[in-house]
Amino acid sequence: MRQENSQQGETRLNRQLPPLNALRVFEAAARLESFSRAAEGLHVTHGAVSRQIQQLEDWLGRLLFERRHRGVALTAAGQEYLREVMPALERIEEATLRQLAQNPRRVLRVNAPATFTLRWLIPRLSGFHTQHPHLEIHLSSSNEEVGFLRESFDLVIRGGPRLWKGYVGHEFLTEHRLPVCSPAVLAALPLKHPADLRKHTLLHTSSQPDAWSEWLELAGVPRLEARAVVTFDHFYLTLQAALDGLGVAMGPMLLVAEDLASGRLVAPFEGPRLSTWHYFAYVPEALAEQAGVQSLLAWLDGEAGQGAAMPDPPKPARDKSSAPAAPGRSRRSTGSRLG
Repeated sequence: MRQENSQQGETRLNRQLPPLNALRVFEAAARLESFSRAAEGLHVTHGAVSRQIQQLEDWLGRLLFERRHRGVALTAAGQEYLREVMPALERIEEATLRQLAQNPRRVLRVNAPATFTLRWLIPRLSGFHTQHPHLEIHLSSSNEEVGFLRESFDLVIRGGPRLWKGYVGHEFLTEHRLPVCSPAVLAALPLKHPADLRKHTLLHTSSQPDAWSEWLELAGVPRLEARAVVTFDHFYLTLQAALDGLGVAMGPMLLVAEDLASGRLVAPFEGPRLSTWHYFAYVPEALAEQAGVQSLLAWLDGEAGQGAAMPDPPKPARDKSSAPAAPGRSRRSTGSRLG
């Protein structure tokens, strides 16, 4: 009997399993029918995806993808393998989430975009720890889409609404944007009307490529051409450029509130306010009712509620020679009704 058990144990140790990372890459590439999109979602290079697929094909001795000039397509063997592999990966994920939900330790793993983490979440976390001293937050930041995160998290903060298989979305915060710049920029080239932006450098963020064009249209100057345009891949770089006087950025009021209050930044216009982002907390379905997760969601709602009625940004100092507003007329810009 002991020898039989030993043989069975040895058999289990010698399971014919492919490289698991290559298997994960295969599932993503097959589901998306694209190596490029899989690479983007997994936050790796196209070459890394190609090498993992090649490794899996070599291991199996079968061609899983047909390489074409404009993309890839699953072979018959690839389609059959995907049908078998995908349910197995889903069962592994479900079993893992069930175990996590029953874990008595209460470490909540949270993932959020970097700028939001630095400027909104971290400054408030001490309040959460005060309210829930038995809960510990493990916080990381990234911009990967929820469905392509390489690690498991109890809660992921992203823009929405989006539908992700296996996740429940909970909206807790809405973001509005206005142009912001350093006081020095405004002093050098005053901004009394949106059309004055043509004299300035506009700072763009690649993750929000349409923010400026949408705001300019709302402000009544849709065809405005700025003196120069500079684009950054992360908003925290765009924000730093604005603070350093490089130009005018489209600033999320939630994330630049302290800079406006301290005078490091100014908002030349009171409107229109561009609603560009809705923040959602995405939670795995298996963890949605877990007490710690519910506590974190309730806290996010409470913090968002405290800033729901956002005050107007501090008004920049105006030239004393400016004519006063006519009685009964607002000095707000044309689109301020949208603020």
